[in-house]
Amino acid sequence: MTSYPGPRDLPPGSPDAPGTPGVSGASGSGRGALNLALLRDRNDAAVLRAVRSAAENGTSRVELANRTGLTAQAISKITARLLAEGLLTEAGRERVAGQTGKPRTLLRLVPQARVALGAELGRHELRLIQVDLTGAVTAQTRTPIDPDGEPGPVLDRLAAQVRELTARHGADRVLGLGLACPGPLDTRDGILHQVTGMPRWHGLPLRDAVQARTDLPVLVEKNTTAAVLSRLGPENRAFVYLGDGVGAGLVLGGRVQRGARTNAGEFGHQCLDPAGPRCACGARGCLEAICLAALRAGRTAEAATALALGVTNLVRLLDVEEITLGGPTLLADPTPYETAIRTELATRLPDPAWQPVTLTRATPLAIPQGAAALALGRLFD
Repeated sequence: MTSYPGPRDLPPGSPDAPGTPGVSGASGSGRGALNLALLRDRNDAAVLRAVRSAAENGTSRVELANRTGLTAQAISKITARLLAEGLLTEAGRERVAGQTGKPRTLLRLVPQARVALGAELGRHELRLIQVDLTGAVTAQTRTPIDPDGEPGPVLDRLAAQVRELTARHGADRVLGLGLACPGPLDTRDGILHQVTGMPRWHGLPLRDAVQARTDLPVLVEKNTTAAVLSRLGPENRAFVYLGDGVGAGLVLGGRVQRGARTNAGEFGHQCLDPAGPRCACGARGCLEAICLAALRAGRTAEAATALALGVTNLVRLLDVEEITLGGPTLLADPTPYETAIRTELATRLPDPAWQPVTLTRATPLAIPQGAAALALGRLFD
């Protein structure tokens, strides 16, 4: 099941993020009403999360009270509201061992009640998916991109695809659009900063430009950060991407890491060789430059060794316990990279038996699924 980000994992400045002005610490009659509405929304979200994580056949109101810590009266009111809104449905009855009286009514999520969209804006391709409330992909599109072209036509095409996918849904049934793209990116204001390989996108207010075209709530995120949030995993993990660039997404101590300027994870721009090839960022010897130069020359083993060194540096620096490997280039031929990474970890970690690292493979849709999870988080978190 997809792991949906909680409020602490939403982009700073989004309506549901902690510390949003006008929500945290509000006072006064207007603010008090807002806080009551916010509390109701959070209690609704807690119930929806509990239902979503329950067994496939559903869960009872008694179990929901136990899972959420809410009173039976609160659960009764919340579930009545969610049933009326079509988010929940009654899914039969069950009798618990030792129970007397009527069997308990089971409640289950209605997957089609709402949809969310997730887009991956890459240097050479735009992918858009639609997911239901369980995170299952129900539709998708792919469009090639000219990285040297103007952003306007690309965003116009994205908006047209959004309209095509959501045409049969009412506006109130579309939770929003999560948009993942390469960094550097400031997720607080939704502005791109000198994305390598996309010169005309520098300084673009991406979030505002897409919101204006789609009339949907838009949450922007770095592609690798979205990917690391796309699935359940240990509290200290990383997603490593190799495609038209190299990057990483990080979760440490159970919290997504964005850094002081929300630009953490520029993994591809660690320097491996100061005398190495010139990188598109302007520096020399970046991991990304070495990998891409080797791949252009057909030297996959060299690219794999460079990536393995970068991953080992990451593990030694942050002590992560899981690395998920993704990106189109890596997934097209994963064996050389996985072999090289395992070799370097075994060689360079001082005590690999004490510091084991699990390698997993991402799905090709990890990035847009992580982006869609941000939009789903508006309902579940």
